[in-house]
Amino acid sequence: MTGEEPPWLRVSRSVFVEVDDVRSPTDSPDVVIDQQRWADLAGAVLSAEGISGSLGLAFVDAVEIAELNEKYLGKSGPTDVLSFPIDGLDPLPTGQSESHGVPTMLGDVVVSPAVAAAQYSTHTGSLDDELALLIVHGVLHVLGHDHAEPDETERMRRAEFKHLERFHWGGPPPAGFRQEHAEP
Repeated sequence: MTGEEPPWLRVSRSVFVEVDDVRSPTDSPDVVIDQQRWADLAGAVLSAEGISGSLGLAFVDAVEIAELNEKYLGKSGPTDVLSFPIDGLDPLPTGQSESHGVPTMLGDVVVSPAVAAAQYSTHTGSLDDELALLIVHGVLHVLGHDHAEPDETERMRRAEFKHLERFHWGGPPPAGFRQEHAEP
């Protein structure tokens, strides 16, 4: 984080997103992270899903996300996005807040811009769309969406697409956008 942006970005009356860009200068130097833009996207998804609270959004090195992937999922190597919902808390409907004005902590979304940059050409078609999809995907995981079963996958993809159309593109997707990874 550069110090110019506040750590907590209020994106609506009842939604806060804390954005941290903690990548090393050598991890993905050509990827510029617009913290307010991605906070706004995450916040819009939360609001559209009827959720109030606060969410952490971190952009990390490929090495760090690989360590998190190993530690929490038992998978080796870097991944594009990880979500860490705070278990046991029910998100509050939009417009409600915890006592004393403290928002409910929903969880964290961790994104690797380096992995996004390496895979977008065979996935979404652009780095911008890749980052947007990863953020929406991560937020939906924090809210309990999953893709372990085919019916869950279909519901989650529909939700991703709906939010991308509304809050990222403002209309239909660009030609070449794919939600599924291309087969190697």
